[in-house]
Amino acid sequence: MSQLLRVQNFSVSMDGVGTGEHQSLERPFGDVDPGRLFAWAGATASWPGRTEPGGTRGLDDYFTRDFSHHIGAEIMGRNKFGPQRGPWQDHEWRGWWGEEPPFHTPVFVLTHHERPSFTLSDTTFHFVSGTPDTVLERAQEAARGKDVRLGGGVTTIREFLDADLVDTLHVAVAPVKLGPGLRLWESPEELLDRFHLEVVPSSSGVAHHLFWRK
Repeated sequence: MSQLLRVQNFSVSMDGVGTGEHQSLERPFGDVDPGRLFAWAGATASWPGRTEPGGTRGLDDYFTRDFSHHIGAEIMGRNKFGPQRGPWQDHEWRGWWGEEPPFHTPVFVLTHHERPSFTLSDTTFHFVSGTPDTVLERAQEAARGKDVRLGGGVTTIREFLDADLVDTLHVAVAPVKLGPGLRLWESPEELLDRFHLEVVPSSSGVAHHLFWRK
């Protein structure tokens, strides 16, 4: 069975914005309030950050539970890992997620400025440069037969789409418009030359867009 490159649970607004401008240490999503994009997942019973019992069931919960199913490695852009630009000034920064990152797999962080790998809990971060296809080859080898998740952000997903390497996408379109920011698309119809699309509405107001390669 071939290994897939999958985008999962990636949230955008109705106008296609996945993150805002002016990212900083205090604002990982820049000018965008992430709660406006991810409220659907945070409300589910399976949300990993849940500290109280309860939460919603149904379609949103299914996608939240499925996030790590059959995933053996992740690829992400540098600015999903942290806010620094240019050469690394601070090797003490080890990501937004604390000592227990939610990935539980090798993670390949795309950067023009490599730094030594390190491990937190059961997640090892590797800092790599190269073309999308060469980075994907490394991630597939590390995944040991499982699929690779393309975690974002927007620029990274577009780069791998442009290289025609993405096999499936699940994009959750939140019922908000955000205006300025980085857009995954102007319209999901942009991808219909290469992908089938099914749109499944949820009671939360989110529309789950499921793409798979033709």
